[in-house]
Amino acid sequence: MTFLDVSNVSIDFPLYHSDSRSLKKTILKSTSARFSSGTKNRTSLLALKDISFTLNPNDRLGLVGSNGAGKTTLLRTLSGIYQPRQGEITIDGHITSLLDPNQGMNMNLTGRENILLRACFLGLNKKETAHFIEDIMNFSDLNEFIELPVRSYSSGMVIRLGFAMATAFAPEILLMDEWILAGDASFLDKAKNRVKNMVSAAKILVLASHSANILEEWCNRLIWLENGAIKMDGSPEEVFKAYLPPHAFAELKCAKKEQPA
Repeated sequence: MTFLDVSNVSIDFPLYHSDSRSLKKTILKSTSARFSSGTKNRTSLLALKDISFTLNPNDRLGLVGSNGAGKTTLLRTLSGIYQPRQGEITIDGHITSLLDPNQGMNMNLTGRENILLRACFLGLNKKETAHFIEDIMNFSDLNEFIELPVRSYSSGMVIRLGFAMATAFAPEILLMDEWILAGDASFLDKAKNRVKNMVSAAKILVLASHSANILEEWCNRLIWLENGAIKMDGSPEEVFKAYLPPHAFAELKCAKKEQPA
């Protein structure tokens, strides 16, 4: 059975340019909850602190919190980019991470070469690779640009290619940051429909976003992160009632009532 279990996970990042005594004193005094002196008396940022939760099939988890609260760090930890200093992550199921439009791309290769590289990484056979290339080229609508190095692409074109490659297969566990909703207006409608299909097909979703409306629509559980720690874990209505300003929560409830059944 697909599941994701996070047990007492903590992440810290050494600050290698904080050896100045006055700087260290200022940091520790002003934000002691996030900074500490570790081994060799080096200041570290505690990015995540004692995070625990379990997700099972049909769980749709949203992450809320201010910038710097730890949302993206948690997603990167779940995807294997960061290794916990303590704690354990147990995963049963294939993970698809939509965290960075450049993820896994070689900017010096052409778009087509990047697609072939991704197909090789996924272990696709010849027939699957041909279908993979066709799907990405049709969806990204890059046309002749597919034969040019990715470094020559605009940021919007990079997002198109990265998005198309990342969303070509239905995932078991889907990790998403809100870059996925970026891009030019002509691309957004296609992207949103493709994302909705992926979310529906995924057994487990973890989504970090500042959009209460998106989280309300797609998630059945929220975790509110603050200073790298879990402040609240509950249903979207419970967490949003505590997290949002009263007028914003009232607007969210009103918008939800107006949605078609």
